Amino acid sequence: MSAPKKVVLAYSGGLDTSIILKWLQTEYGCEVVTFTADLGQGEELEPARAKAELLGINPDNIFIEDIREEFVRDFVFPMFRANAVYEGLYLLGTSIARPLISKRLVEIAKQVGADAVAHGATGKGNDQVRFELACYALDPAIKVIAPWREWDLSSRTKLLEFAEENQIPIAKDKRGEAPFSVDANLLHTSSEGKVLEDPADTAPDYVYQRTNDPVSAPDEPEYIEITFEKGDAVAINGEVMSPATVLTKLNDFGRTHGIGRLDFVENRFVGMKSRGVYETPGGTILLEAHRGIEQITLDSGAGHLKDSIMPRYAELIYNGFWYSPEREMLQALIDKSQEHVTGTVKLMLYKGAARTVARWSDHSLYSEAHVTFEEDAGAYDQKDAAGFINLNALRLKLIATRNARVAKK
Repeated sequence: MSAPKKVVLAYSGGLDTSIILKWLQTEYGCEVVTFTADLGQGEELEPARAKAELLGINPDNIFIEDIREEFVRDFVFPMFRANAVYEGLYLLGTSIARPLISKRLVEIAKQVGADAVAHGATGKGNDQVRFELACYALDPAIKVIAPWREWDLSSRTKLLEFAEENQIPIAKDKRGEAPFSVDANLLHTSSEGKVLEDPADTAPDYVYQRTNDPVSAPDEPEYIEITFEKGDAVAINGEVMSPATVLTKLNDFGRTHGIGRLDFVENRFVGMKSRGVYETPGGTILLEAHRGIEQITLDSGAGHLKDSIMPRYAELIYNGFWYSPEREMLQALIDKSQEHVTGTVKLMLYKGAARTVARWSDHSLYSEAHVTFEEDAGAYDQKDAAGFINLNALRLKLIATRNARVAKK
């Protein structure tokens, strides 16, 4: 690959991407443009601007954007319509942010006339795949620079030495060390590395940043109501809110009650297993509520089909194929299923759990007349069940008869 002249870097303002910024300047002698996305990570982003300027970036080449609403509306909510969970547990908080960041990287590159984009994902993880597949899907001619796969800064010690040599500020955590790896956005936080690398060791309490300890959470349950329209949450306790505001509010409820903690060893797309600690407070509540409203508004055939394709859909997102035709095809099917997923769910939040306790909808398929144990006024003739059972039992009877005949020989 020929040396790039102008590169758009996905820049967090942290140590690793600051080192990458300086490395791009020294290695390629190229102009660097920084893009910092406000995805609701819960920290002030203006210091990223100051740090980029400190490292010699022209103020006109610094992009800091609040894309929280787009993130939740166009990425998180479509994913939650599918009830997507990877390997039965993970709510895909990091995975779903990457296609939006990549989209803006490509758009900014076109806007400023850059010939390449760069990211800070390591060569061992999933994010390198997610960033690059998304970028190539949106612009097949774009050059993608992945410094972790190119440089010789192969250890934390070498990184710190490079930072010191180039006057890059090194943050310290409260234990006087460079902090363990954390990724955060409005949907979740994930923590990996250092004290978490051995899955036999219990994660220290200080790893958890977004939720209270469920043991010390309030001793009284709290009840909330979430209203949905066509599969998306639109109101909490009767108050209409924007997508990002809904998730922010649910995060507040989840934090208070210690909801959404996950200590998980997952299978990375690149082939290795990885241990991470995830906190998804609002998302955990949202998933429970969405399941709750689907229980009364979604036909069994549609619901069971959705559940059968969900693992494939979740795997596509985890592996970085958000912009693939197969994900878009599955999304069309999922969105079709949500046409009548409208109504309200009441949940109980208590000691780390969110539980549906009631649900109602004008689009409900639930018929009390049909399921009642009392007089049903002719809504259902129980004698009809005999023929239904006989027809479904026919093949089983034939198999049993055949088996008995063969056994006698």
